[in-house]
Amino acid sequence: MIWYNLTQICGYADDILAIAKSPPALEALCVEISKEAGRVGLVINPEKTKYMRFSASPSRRSVKEATINGVTYEGVAEFIDLGTLINNDNSVEKEIQRHILAGSRTYFAAISLFRSRLSSRATKITL
Repeated sequence: MIWYNLTQICGYADDILAIAKSPPALEALCVEISKEAGRVGLVINPEKTKYMRFSASPSRRSVKEATINGVTYEGVAEFIDLGTLINNDNSVEKEIQRHILAGSRTYFAAISLFRSRLSSRATKITL
């Protein structure tokens, strides 16, 4: 992502990811999103909305609540967006472990199907 602006909005289906370089820019962006959503009859759900702060410095990655426009949002250190684990220290180790675990679960769930004599060889090849 190339940063020419203070803020960016990424959207997919009914999910919106608001990214800002500073807390005041994020607050202005959230006010604008809330205002535009209200124009078409939508409301931002504070229980489902999360807040995460990224920084190169570990001391600036605080996991605390954020109050924007009078609404308090929960602070998180990691969340899953579109199936990908995102964390505030930008490490991928946990995401890799999730994929390895998912692959292992799939393998061990399917191994009994492959060993079964009830399924034909053609069916097993298709799987």
